[in-house]
Amino acid sequence: MTATLVLTEVIADEIAAASCSPVERAAVLLVRRVVAEGGHVRLLARSLHWVSPDSYVEQSSHHMLIRSDGYVGALGAAEADSAIPIWFHTHPGQDGVPLPSTHDRQVDREISDLFQLRSGSGYYGTLIVSPRGRDFVFSGEIIPENGETIAIDRLWVLGERWRLICNFRAHVSRPGSLFDRNVRAFGSAIQTVLGELRVGIVGAGGTGSAVAEQLVRLGVRHLLLVDNDVLSDSNVTRVYGSTPRDVGRPKAEVLRDHLTAISPDLACTAVRGMITMKSVAKTLSDRDVVFGCTDDNAGRLVLSRLSTYLLTPVIDLGVLLSSDSLGVLSGIDGRVTTLVPGAGCLVCRERVDMARAAAEMKTPEERRRLADEGYAPALGRVEPAVVAFTTAVAAAGVNELLDRLIGYGPPDRPTETLLRLHEREISTNRALPRSAHYCHPSQGKWGAGEEEPFLGQLWGAE
Repeated sequence: MTATLVLTEVIADEIAAASCSPVERAAVLLVRRVVAEGGHVRLLARSLHWVSPDSYVEQSSHHMLIRSDGYVGALGAAEADSAIPIWFHTHPGQDGVPLPSTHDRQVDREISDLFQLRSGSGYYGTLIVSPRGRDFVFSGEIIPENGETIAIDRLWVLGERWRLICNFRAHVSRPGSLFDRNVRAFGSAIQTVLGELRVGIVGAGGTGSAVAEQLVRLGVRHLLLVDNDVLSDSNVTRVYGSTPRDVGRPKAEVLRDHLTAISPDLACTAVRGMITMKSVAKTLSDRDVVFGCTDDNAGRLVLSRLSTYLLTPVIDLGVLLSSDSLGVLSGIDGRVTTLVPGAGCLVCRERVDMARAAAEMKTPEERRRLADEGYAPALGRVEPAVVAFTTAVAAAGVNELLDRLIGYGPPDRPTETLLRLHEREISTNRALPRSAHYCHPSQGKWGAGEEEPFLGQLWGAE
């Protein structure tokens, strides 16, 4: 079991700036708690409430004393937001140690009951940060009213760049010689992050299997594969790791077996199911990043909401092949759309066919009846697909992940890349959320977590 605190870059930057102060500073961080399968906990940052300068009785590089009016207001905000309050403070200095002192533990004993009671959450959290170069190091924990203390193992920071920071107490092993060429390219720290990332892939077909194989060969060691289909004979031409002997087996299981043969130490779970089912969507709750490699519009609607409600970045991939009236290939279009807080979702970008999505959410019998009556688009058409093109788009999607981790691209990163392979052209763009849409910050849905209905949508019977 791991506990991950997820921060937007805006909040992380405030914390980093405060850690550089020559005197200790304090705030209350409000988070929503999500418990995924396997007991993995994610703490989704909602807001940060700084102690007013007037509330400090004493403040130095190694000590501070604060009146209760410096944090009581934040506890009221926690109750109103159904959030857990985390008492955050800094230990200044580039050689500062972000571990609780004897005085810190005394403060915890004095205020934990108040935090648990006044917030109505039954939880009290701590977070201590010290600066390290341009970033920071931390320790932290969540203390339930009745139960064992849970250490915060990692921080996952989302913005233009994505950063995974392990707890100061954690032992981080160096990458083995297997990844020597990777380390020469981007260093051991990024290689370690790849090994720690928890990645989900929705769709184990031509694009998803190509993404999965690249990730495993890069060093990703925690994968969740979601796909509802079985392998057909025509899939064998595109699905990595498949052979004619696998026809009829679930795609996710075929891919899992292939990947574990490449990397025996891979922790890979295969889920056979549709992302449009609530129980399947919830399996993605503990993922750090998700690749959307599904070709259905309803699935993209779910992934789009997942990125907002669970603060989970989604890299959504699409491939479209077009032919002229004579059946000659005329267009090879690929798309890589990155969904992060502050960016427009797939609906805002008009990347989802809402009519088809609505039809896909219905039962097969309902879809056929409505299509026959002309009230819904007919579904079930088999789209053309070629391994060279699905692999090219998969590689572009993996490149997006690497750039967000390493930072070799432009500082103002686009959130969408369009590939027109038939014209040898690549273009990029950025799109903002529509006003009043769920992904807009004014709606308060960033990091909303497991509030009902889950992801703010209705779900069909399972």
